[in-house]
Amino acid sequence: MRPPRYFAYGSNMNPERVRERGLNVRASESATLPGFALRFDKVSRQHPSESHANIVRQPGETVEGVLYELADHDDILRMDRFENTPINYSREAVLARTRDGTRPAWTYFANPAVRSDGLIPSDDYLAHLLAGRDYLSPGYLAQIRRLAGRAE
Repeated sequence: MRPPRYFAYGSNMNPERVRERGLNVRASESATLPGFALRFDKVSRQHPSESHANIVRQPGETVEGVLYELADHDDILRMDRFENTPINYSREAVLARTRDGTRPAWTYFANPAVRSDGLIPSDDYLAHLLAGRDYLSPGYLAQIRRLAGRAE
């Protein structure tokens, strides 16, 4: 049986954050999700006027992120707790593209009840996304800043 994978596109692109959350990561690499777009429309539990990252199906768009290879199939359950699954996010299977091909992985989608337009992430939250810069293209980093209301 192949080890499970987790595709992170938000604050969990920060490898240190993932370690702090107790995920046992064997390896990590850059990956994309074609047909999806990044949004900052998930309402923060701690600060309702701020947002967290979410992805939505959007033909012609691509989300970049980090594909973590987990040591054990139960490791993803640790992330469920931090994502407040199934209340805030649902965990779903996707196909992430890497330089070596397509890989099945888990990722999270914000539930409609916790989404709202017109919000932006805090500087602290955005810093977690930007900590994943080694996995992202320069153009995508600029796109994150633009979507977060921090155009260069």
